[in-house]
Amino acid sequence: MTYCVAVRVDQGLVMLSDTRTNAGMDNIARFRKSFTYINPGERAITLLCSGNLSITQGVKAMLSRAIKDSELDPEVETILNCPTMHRVAQIVGDAMKVMQGRYRSTIEMQGSGADASILIAGQRCGGKPRLYLVYSAGNFIEATADTPFFQIGEHKYGKPILDRIIKPETSLEDAVKAVLVSMDSTLRSNLSVGMPLDLTVIERDAFDFRVRTRIEADDEQFAMISHAWSAALRKGFEDLPNVLD
Repeated sequence: MTYCVAVRVDQGLVMLSDTRTNAGMDNIARFRKSFTYINPGERAITLLCSGNLSITQGVKAMLSRAIKDSELDPEVETILNCPTMHRVAQIVGDAMKVMQGRYRSTIEMQGSGADASILIAGQRCGGKPRLYLVYSAGNFIEATADTPFFQIGEHKYGKPILDRIIKPETSLEDAVKAVLVSMDSTLRSNLSVGMPLDLTVIERDAFDFRVRTRIEADDEQFAMISHAWSAALRKGFEDLPNVLD
């Protein structure tokens, strides 16, 4: 399994994913779930993937093939040259439908699940930062001011902090701290989510990546956030009034 989270605030976009793939207790591996695409000065896009790995890798391969083909034929439409971020979501959704139609029945006949989902976060010149969630059927929804973040995979442990902190006016710095705490909570409670992590930040109207980094298990800054959050929770718990006399 995996955990991916993406946040859209007024100042930009923050995306974080783990790298653990769990196909049983004796078959745990690491695979990147975060993929970035950039046309410098014009658009920057991040995709986060969860679910059946063969499906999401197939979607990524289709997107990459189109980008390569467009180098020889500019008429080929890709997520790097299409007119809107909404169209980017449609292209990813269409690729998802192709992969599901090609392999879903065979995968399910073998007793495995074919469901997959993809988060798309990005901004193109002339548009606003956008965040979409693409489902297995290829349909998608967009994040709004009322729902400024999406999660896929093992999301339940990391949701409370996001519900309390993330608002459109939340700063980019606080959004990064919130997703790191969200991931830390998930890592502590679910063995199917694991390090290292991939963090991506797109600042509004920069059309580039402010942050695009991998956080390893020995990362000192992440460890400091984890320890500080644990201490704050313990202190908050100790300060609660007693119910029993």
